[in-house]
Amino acid sequence: MNSRAPSSLAALTLGAIGVVYGDIGTSVLYAVKEIFGSGHVPFTHGNVYGVLSIIFWTLTTIVSLKYVVLVLRADNAGEGGLIAMLALAANAVKDKPALRRSLMVIGIFGTSLFYGDGVITPAISVLSAVEGLTVISPALQHYVIPLTLLVLLVLFAVQKRGTGGIGRYFGPITLLWFLAVAALGVSHIVHHPEILGALSPHHALRFLWQQPGISFIILGAVVLAVTGAEALYADLGHFGKKPIRLAWFAVVMPCLTLNYFGQGALLLADPSAVSNPFFRMAPTWALLPLVVLATAATVIASQALISGAFSVTKQAIQLGYLPRLNLRHTSVRDTGQIYIPFVNWALFTAIVLAVVMFKSSSNLASAYGIAVTLDMLITTTLTFFVIRYGWKYPLWLCVGATGLFFVIDLAFFSSNMLKL
Repeated sequence: MNSRAPSSLAALTLGAIGVVYGDIGTSVLYAVKEIFGSGHVPFTHGNVYGVLSIIFWTLTTIVSLKYVVLVLRADNAGEGGLIAMLALAANAVKDKPALRRSLMVIGIFGTSLFYGDGVITPAISVLSAVEGLTVISPALQHYVIPLTLLVLLVLFAVQKRGTGGIGRYFGPITLLWFLAVAALGVSHIVHHPEILGALSPHHALRFLWQQPGISFIILGAVVLAVTGAEALYADLGHFGKKPIRLAWFAVVMPCLTLNYFGQGALLLADPSAVSNPFFRMAPTWALLPLVVLATAATVIASQALISGAFSVTKQAIQLGYLPRLNLRHTSVRDTGQIYIPFVNWALFTAIVLAVVMFKSSSNLASAYGIAVTLDMLITTTLTFFVIRYGWKYPLWLCVGATGLFFVIDLAFFSSNMLKL
């Protein structure tokens, strides 16, 4: 039976909020700032509307439609992620050996990129969190790297408790984070409710039409708003479709939208806030608690990639692409919740090296986005073969369903390639 009791659904949804959506949830800290901070976007009211509209419709198209609605349907015995999609695609074209071999190469390459993302995301999330503590006291600057390594050690040490166990602690904290960012957004939207007009896609289309060059360049920053979407699919086995979908549409998407539009309302009222619109939203008395909460949220954000790496490794072992490793089930009720010690500490070692070598989140940001967007592109490609040859949908429908996502993913990937 795949149905879950109401109490179980509530617990899994809360866990999904903490584990699956931590990365996407903390994008409000830097996405708008990076877009306008690049210096490429002239600060005008029209551009504020255009950028907000692009962010909203990027979230809607890539996360809501592509991943939450379409890609989550492609589970392999309850498991998600690129390996699961690869297994489905390879099985769908098993009567076409040459095509099957090509898809296998593409899928394994994409899985390798996912591990790379599993290194970069926790490193940049935790580093940016600890760097945020310098707002409280600049004297802490010299302790940023040691504190980052300590936080990482604690984070990876608690992985053996299992995703469900961690989610019980992470879920309430991340839920508080989403409620806080929503409240911040509402506090500014009420003063400039006209900003809600940016929900209309014509503002995004106008921006793209009038400033195509700038639009292409800033896509590398816009993609920061959807980082974590690939991990959303990889964590399918840990929580199931329904909790992940319920968490997104009931909590995460509304709260993120309110905060982004609150930042837009603030920028309309005070253009000088463009230097750091998220923290400038908060009243002075709330700044310190907000920094602490943001620090906790960004640390939690790395969990989706860690648990996703466990799921992908398990599937790779089952398909014979990796040797057997010590795999521990951490839940008697949900078989998808696992812990793999070797992967856990190998990731920890690689992340420590990344932190020590790059030394700051801004340096890591230069390498961020390429692996994520290429993974998204590969997922879209494999999805086409699954729905066309596995699910037997008409060709026109398959091309229409995945063609739009392919073009969008390709645009984001191409923009991120400028970082090279």
